[in-house]
Amino acid sequence: MAPRQPRRWVRRWGEAVIERGLLGCALVSVVTTAAILVILARQTGEFFSEVSISQFLFDSQWTPLFADKHFGIWPLLAGTFLTSAIAIGVALPFGLLAAVYLGEFATPRVRAILKPTLELLAGVPTLVYGYFALVTLTPLLQRVLPELSGFNALSPGIVMGVMIIPMITSLGEDAISAVPGALREGAYALGAGKLQTVFRVVLPTALSGIAAALVLAVSRAVGETMIVAIAAGQQPRLTLDPQVPVETMTAYIVQVGMGDTPTGTLEYRTIFVVGATLFAITFAANLLSQRLARRFRER
Repeated sequence: MAPRQPRRWVRRWGEAVIERGLLGCALVSVVTTAAILVILARQTGEFFSEVSISQFLFDSQWTPLFADKHFGIWPLLAGTFLTSAIAIGVALPFGLLAAVYLGEFATPRVRAILKPTLELLAGVPTLVYGYFALVTLTPLLQRVLPELSGFNALSPGIVMGVMIIPMITSLGEDAISAVPGALREGAYALGAGKLQTVFRVVLPTALSGIAAALVLAVSRAVGETMIVAIAAGQQPRLTLDPQVPVETMTAYIVQVGMGDTPTGTLEYRTIFVVGATLFAITFAANLLSQRLARRFRER
């Protein structure tokens, strides 16, 4: 019996070390997030000590790098939401239909081939997507839309939609596969066909997971950088016309971060206030997704 005590002590000591290690990994993410929030809050506070909130919220121009400076955030918000809306308009129907096919109609062999192939799109560098939108897709669209500018919101929005299709498809297929088989069998027992069961039973039941996938896709589109930085034009303007050049919040951060703007100046602090705005948007989207998921679970 004596040799077992050291073994138990070693096992408990090892478990304690692993537990502390896991706790440390969790704390790293918490501390990193807290540090980001502190830096954003401090730099944003210094920005608003020189620029009024009314000018930031109600001015319709964004020209902090020009001699005639304006700090209205709406042109960047318009460009961000325009490209993101186009991306979701492309990704949602194709991604959701692909998820329905993989989860309800595809055979195991076809699913084993199609799903990994589709997820390969997520591994393509965004730089490649950006140059594809600029060099290939825009000239093709100009044949149909002669007024389309060389830099525009339409082609990067479409390419972003293609990029996030695997996210919606993968998460949507997981949500559909998680629906209990008893619900399908009950629908079949009541005389429902395959399509009726899918669209009236399975999809409403999996709606919380689909909504979560949609919100994650929106956050991915809003936070995309390289595609819009290359193909959208980096011209902040308050418009909803997808045929003209626009600039998103992420593209502006790249423009200033890679430029010659001196550190510590008002122009440099604009990237932090734009980053804080982007953080607030994604945070609100995550809260909305959790509330929607909770509401659908209650129903």
